[in-house]
Amino acid sequence: MEQFLIDNADRYRNLVKAFKPTPVKKGAVETSAASPYITVCARIRPMLEEELAQGFPEGVIPRANSNTTDLHELRQKVRGPPVINSSDYTVDKLFDSNATTAQIYETVVQPLVPWAWAGGVATSFAYGQTGSGKTFTVSGLERHVAETLMDGSLEGERKVHLCIIELAGQTAFDLLNSRKQISILEDSFGNTQLAGAVEHHITTKACMMELIETAAALRQTQATLKNDTSSRSHAICRIRIENPASTADDDGLLYLVDLAGSEAARDRAAHDASRMKEAREINTSLSVLKDCIRGRALLDADNLTGTGKPNTKTGLAKKAYVPFRQSTLTKTLKHLFDPASSRSCKTVVVACVNPCLADVGASKNTLRYAELLRVMVPKAAPARYDPAVPATWSNAELRRWIDGNSGTPPISAALLAPLETGPQLLRLPAAEFVARCLKTAGVSPEQAQAFQAKLWRLHTDSRAKPDNNLNSSKMAGGSGTNTPITTNEEETRITKLDSSADPEPDSATIPFKERIRPGMVVSIVPLAAGVFGGYALSGKSFVLVLCPAAAVGERVRDMAGEQVNPGSGTQTDRYLCALVLPGFMPGSYGVSLWRQCVVGLEEMEGEVLMEYDAATRYYYMTV
Repeated sequence: MEQFLIDNADRYRNLVKAFKPTPVKKGAVETSAASPYITVCARIRPMLEEELAQGFPEGVIPRANSNTTDLHELRQKVRGPPVINSSDYTVDKLFDSNATTAQIYETVVQPLVPWAWAGGVATSFAYGQTGSGKTFTVSGLERHVAETLMDGSLEGERKVHLCIIELAGQTAFDLLNSRKQISILEDSFGNTQLAGAVEHHITTKACMMELIETAAALRQTQATLKNDTSSRSHAICRIRIENPASTADDDGLLYLVDLAGSEAARDRAAHDASRMKEAREINTSLSVLKDCIRGRALLDADNLTGTGKPNTKTGLAKKAYVPFRQSTLTKTLKHLFDPASSRSCKTVVVACVNPCLADVGASKNTLRYAELLRVMVPKAAPARYDPAVPATWSNAELRRWIDGNSGTPPISAALLAPLETGPQLLRLPAAEFVARCLKTAGVSPEQAQAFQAKLWRLHTDSRAKPDNNLNSSKMAGGSGTNTPITTNEEETRITKLDSSADPEPDSATIPFKERIRPGMVVSIVPLAAGVFGGYALSGKSFVLVLCPAAAVGERVRDMAGEQVNPGSGTQTDRYLCALVLPGFMPGSYGVSLWRQCVVGLEEMEGEVLMEYDAATRYYYMTV
């Protein structure tokens, strides 16, 4: 076959010159757009010297100023001279043989770094035939990522941790711990853990690159017909980014994945039984990965448009299936594919393409694979605006809501949501949301976190199915009648009592220290010695006011065993309070009524508004 291609190379070049690609229709109405959460690009590597020396022409030719490339196959007809079969493929970004790794990084991969820095999950895959430049591409991207993480250009302080593992078949190894075998396990919370993998704390670019080079030297490679050092395993570089200032938020995750090279049938002609099994495992895992990436992209598209194929039996929207448990590779990346995951994810796929005419079969499969991963989001009519449903808000409607509901001082809508719509702001990582809020002068971290929680509670409530059988007014308990037991004014006051906010209408005009009352939650300076009742309290702490210290009997003592009211008249402006401690769920708090302390008025820094959530039985900050 290769000799046939070489013998007819001149005819092939003439046929390609005469080829007229199908023009893009001008003036066509755009009916869809690519998913904003997955970017699929292709990189065409340069022809190798040995390929040019043998006389092979290029079989993959990108169109100028376009994200479409043409692929030409030379075919021998039963009668007559050879002809070409042409096909075209379109991706989100196309990089020709002149593009550098730096250009690829700046265009599609660099945005993943601040996304992970802000607490999101970002993943970059390099896929393609063995010998198409995957490892070369990923190695370059790793160098650029290390530089961005360590050059100080990102806002805030973070702790960066690195581990690199190898997946060979169904077995995992730690490449930074002498290739020791590790286990991919799921913990009781449904999170995937790399049991046995060693994480390294990174402080400099040089340190990170040294570890990456160490891992590369230990990676499993074998000689194939296409590549003397073909990667026979998947290498996963995981960068975990911890925010010390926000321990309640999830750590940001950035994955750089160098996939094992796929192989055509002719590449495996000289393989023995064990190598054939290895090749089958590689191709199977790549097939499952494709199904998972596309399935997740379909789910994101459904969430953006609120659509889904209806189930013929139930009539409900049918969600795309994501088979992430069918492969060790996709189980390791469960957080990226699991439909139940609440993490904000962005994905970049770099399809590495060999342009040589002798490999157009494998290149065609790579480009088809890449094109299948592109999920077009229909340009559906915008959902009808509903003030109680954030998923229906445009940018203008979102800004109006922010201006009127973000507390005091009002958070700048222009800084928080310069371009985002309601659905897009909901997908913003919590750390990035808070960081944008803090750009407004006078806004505290507590206010920013409370406002983010308020938006999410509204979104969660809007997705709950309303019960049309219930009357909106308060009904008499157990009476079976529809007789309201409260007036409208009383209902308004009762509704206010779902929060710790002062229900009196003039409360906003009176400083909180002049209206201390039972049930008020306040932030205080760190308590003496920093430890009370076995709890270490550092930074700001919260307490719930119970009563004036002078109002209790002489037997009452606080957590430290000190008498609360010694009766000496020194308890003026001092209050008996209960600790408000972080709950089990992120952003939640619980009131520990029996862990009491005395707090002076001068130790109180500000009022903190909290609401009780009956579903989780926790309190959450609000504004």
